[in-house]
Amino acid sequence: QVQLVESGGGLVQPGGSLRLSCAASGFAYDYHAIGWFRQVPGKEREGVSSIDSVGGNTYYADSVKGRFTISRDNAKKTVYLQMNSLKPEDTAVYYCAAAITARWETPRRGDEYAYWGQGTQVTVSS
Repeated sequence: QVQLVESGGGLVQPGGSLRLSCAASGFAYDYHAIGWFRQVPGKEREGVSSIDSVGGNTYYADSVKGRFTISRDNAKKTVYLQMNSLKPEDTAVYYCAAAITARWETPRRGDEYAYWGQGTQVTVSS
């Protein structure tokens, strides 16, 4: 059974930090790139970041570049999204997703991903 389970969301003040985790099971994790997306009600889903299957290449949306860092621990089958200098506009439900890819690829579109987690809420507010 394929599972992607996000954790680490919550309420944080502007300028604060959170680290999201995405624990994977039930599929060939080592052959999948992992991406993070976010969505606010009434708005389109936005691709935030992705990392290739070996952890060598990463992608960041311009809106988070320099503030967010994606990484993966293949031994633990877990991908992390370290979010620093958070802003109110980062408030959203964050989803992780898995895409089977060639090595070094960092898919950016949601339709490239086959598996999705249930999401974790991140709220940035004072």
